[in-house]
Amino acid sequence: MKNIQNLGLGLFLIGLTIFTSLIFLGKYEVTPQVLDEIISNKSIKSEHLINDLKTNVVGKEFSNPFLFSSEITSALEIANETHKQNSEWGKVIWDKPHSFSYEIAKKSGTGIIKEHKGLFWWLTFGLGILGALLYIIPNVITLGPPGIKNNGIWLHAATNRGWIGWFAFVFLVGFYILLYFRPDYIVNWTYIVDPISESLSGNLASQWFLYGFLYCTVMTVMAVRMYIKYRHNKYQILRTTSVLFFQIVFAFLIPEILVRFEKPWYDFKNAFPLDYDFFFSWNLDQLIASGGLGIFILVWGIVLTLVIVPVMVYFFGKRWYCSWVCGCGGLAETLGDPYRQLSDKSLFAWKFERWIVHGVLVFALVMTGFTLYTYFQGAEAVLGIKTQTIQDIYGFLIGAIFAGVIGTGFYPIFGNRVWCRFGCPLAAYLGIVQRFKSRFRITTNGGQCISCGNCSTYCEMGIDVRAYAQKGENIIRSSCVGCGICAAVCPRGVLKLENGPEDGRINPTEILLGNDVDLLDFLKQK
Repeated sequence: MKNIQNLGLGLFLIGLTIFTSLIFLGKYEVTPQVLDEIISNKSIKSEHLINDLKTNVVGKEFSNPFLFSSEITSALEIANETHKQNSEWGKVIWDKPHSFSYEIAKKSGTGIIKEHKGLFWWLTFGLGILGALLYIIPNVITLGPPGIKNNGIWLHAATNRGWIGWFAFVFLVGFYILLYFRPDYIVNWTYIVDPISESLSGNLASQWFLYGFLYCTVMTVMAVRMYIKYRHNKYQILRTTSVLFFQIVFAFLIPEILVRFEKPWYDFKNAFPLDYDFFFSWNLDQLIASGGLGIFILVWGIVLTLVIVPVMVYFFGKRWYCSWVCGCGGLAETLGDPYRQLSDKSLFAWKFERWIVHGVLVFALVMTGFTLYTYFQGAEAVLGIKTQTIQDIYGFLIGAIFAGVIGTGFYPIFGNRVWCRFGCPLAAYLGIVQRFKSRFRITTNGGQCISCGNCSTYCEMGIDVRAYAQKGENIIRSSCVGCGICAAVCPRGVLKLENGPEDGRINPTEILLGNDVDLLDFLKQK
């Protein structure tokens, strides 16, 4: 079995190496026809920019995306400086030059990768998937008798911030930086998923289609690991299946198929304020212009946020979304499962968490209030503050840096729920409802607790579960996502996830001693 795992690891590393090296391969040559098409689509009227591109880009062959991007962004910067007083044209080009460079590179690429997309898919995704499965599946035999084993997890370089963990951290952070800020550098990655994109939406793959496909692939492979590791726990099997289904079907397949029928791309499970741009003017205009389906999406998004979310949290806690539906939570529970023990359990982390996650929620609500006011009033600013500026700041700091680069890239160092715990505004909203108006709680049996600490160690949200279990307290915390791992790793069955009558929820500051004696009152009398 060890030989099979070594073979799997080798194949995975080969696939990963080839995938990474694709950035440096390929050729780019812009033809006059390609440039004219892009200029027409973008309604570019700057003769200076057009002439600059024709002089420095058209007809030349570039051997890598870095040189190609440099020439195009340089031309854009010069044109932007020349026309900076004119705000009526091409604003998106000047704000996002690398996205404009990506569009040109996508249509101008030549060479072996673009000509052999299927081959390179198998050399990257194919080898990676096969290698990962060969490494994971032998654990079915080696795990032995029932029970969840985490032996040696603090001694492994991959799961205890060792050199493997730091390598994974650097790779993930680098990937997200390229994805969000330098898409023109990863055009070759998008080529290898073009056939899949065309079969679903009828369009060539963008960097976001690449990310969606990669997201689903990673979740599926790591879900196999979850099925093996937690194979004797029905709750974990069902939960893993649920997040996998909602990610693949609702977040990936349905939106792409909608595009094929010229409908708005929309993830029906994504609720505001996680879907922070839902009320942006461009989205509202697109939905309204799309007719019946667009209006339905608009109404559904509002009802989902204001009605369905709080009602479901009341009956089932925030776990119904965070651990059973959400794509962010799904990736955290599959790819991030090996790192859950790295979450900070300190008092400082808890205080920081409360301030920042609710701060992001307030930021999102204020931004949306400004957005709706300017949309209906036809204004550009509120109290002298431009709405577009607020949207840009939120999109950059929260939507890209926090949710993307930090939210996933930091898994191997800070645990798998960094975004969910510290940054997700929807998690903050769900948590407020769960804390004060929900039937969900984790009940404990203090008499059975042996203080092994497994529950606290593997709590991804940084909750000291053992402290509650030792005192027999119900756990009612706004941050708890109800993943159930604390109950799964408890050797004594002390913990149980329940949805009961609201009046049965016990305040976590109270200590249960029995029906006749209340120690707190006794001490107060003394």
